Amino acid sequence: MTRIAHLDGHLPFDHLLSPQLHYRNLPLLTRLVSNSPLPDLWETDFSRLPGGLARLRLKARRFAEQHLLPLSAEIDRAPHLAAGECHPAVQALLVDAGKEGWLSYFLPAPLGSLPWAATTRPPIWACSLVVEEFSRACGGLMLLLSAHHLGCMPLLLSGNIKTIMRELLPIYRSNLRGEPHLVAFAITEPQAGSDVEEGHGAEQYKPGVVATPTEGGYLLNGRKCYISGGDLAKSMTVFAALKGEGMESWTCFHVDSHSAGVAVPRTELKMGMRASGAAEVEFVNVFVPHHRVIGGLRQGWLINRATLNTSRIPVASMGVGFARAATETAIRFARQYTLAGKPLIHYQDVQLHLASMVAETRTMRSLVWQEARHAWQPRQLHASLCKFHVTDRAQHVCEMAMDLLADHGGLHDQRVEQIFRDVRLTRIFEGTNQINRLSLIEDWQGHLLDDRFTVGV
Repeated sequence: MTRIAHLDGHLPFDHLLSPQLHYRNLPLLTRLVSNSPLPDLWETDFSRLPGGLARLRLKARRFAEQHLLPLSAEIDRAPHLAAGECHPAVQALLVDAGKEGWLSYFLPAPLGSLPWAATTRPPIWACSLVVEEFSRACGGLMLLLSAHHLGCMPLLLSGNIKTIMRELLPIYRSNLRGEPHLVAFAITEPQAGSDVEEGHGAEQYKPGVVATPTEGGYLLNGRKCYISGGDLAKSMTVFAALKGEGMESWTCFHVDSHSAGVAVPRTELKMGMRASGAAEVEFVNVFVPHHRVIGGLRQGWLINRATLNTSRIPVASMGVGFARAATETAIRFARQYTLAGKPLIHYQDVQLHLASMVAETRTMRSLVWQEARHAWQPRQLHASLCKFHVTDRAQHVCEMAMDLLADHGGLHDQRVEQIFRDVRLTRIFEGTNQINRLSLIEDWQGHLLDDRFTVGV
């Protein structure tokens, strides 16, 4: 196949009026402030990463392309399994992911698997890079691996070294041995989605999962729903109110999923991210010993909100990964599909469309990285803004891809249909985007009510 030297409407690189191949002939001082673009579509962004994070991203990309991408379509199309069942290929993936450190990278070696070269930057940034690469390959398998870190986060945020060593370290070591131990994060209840993520609603809500004091610990009773990975998790961080008290008494408990009284009656048949189960979990007189109270009694609401602040930036990076996958798919289609005897890529309106998709995606990534690089102490205002804005725009980019593919966009083999279903969930979990907008205002209300506050100052 003969390679076409240039796109219609553009000069070839070797033309005297094209700057592409002539930059190297500029004086040294000029080249210091002016340079030709890198050949890879996203390489300009990735080339600016600190060394440790750049190597982690490349490792994540290799794992995603080797293990996630080949499974993505098959698992998305697979029949809906009963709660607790696991597709053999997914079970093998969990083993490989554990051994390669993708289920333990919020702590450095020897406690976890985060490379020491990456520890000089906030772990949220490392997580965001990994999540983007995994999302680009498969939304459902990404969530299967990533929701585990959400479940582990309360153990880390307990701030108690004994808790981390006793509860989290065995989980990490089990995964690194190739013995998968997933942890689920259980806050949502049948009558409380947003009410367990936003203070005003929580103030009015009567808790559904209740912890009753008993000798040596507590008995949990109630139900949780839409728990990502709850069907396969070996343990869960479960949030429950103390008997006779309201949401202000919410307490976090680390619960063994095999404890007597724990049941997973079903998982939801979902629109997107199908490789990760959304489970309903029942607790009937489930005993939890005192030492598995995480962060102290009545500290669950704060741990929950801190966990969400930590996780919303990586959720935004899911949007970046989906937008990137949609853009790359649209580019491949435009190169291959012909109209009036020539590929779509040669039509200027298609080029304009693709340029907008690339600009949207790089802008989203810039916002994620801006917040992630400063997220040693993630603040709700910034995390929520990042989450709702990026995921909203990511869906828009996926819609642009479907527009470009037209009838082909609805075909599963083209991937955009699956990406479109997957991206929609990012606007719902970790708080709906409407709740995240209100979270921004909640954090900002002191300034908004200050008589001295002036816009732009």
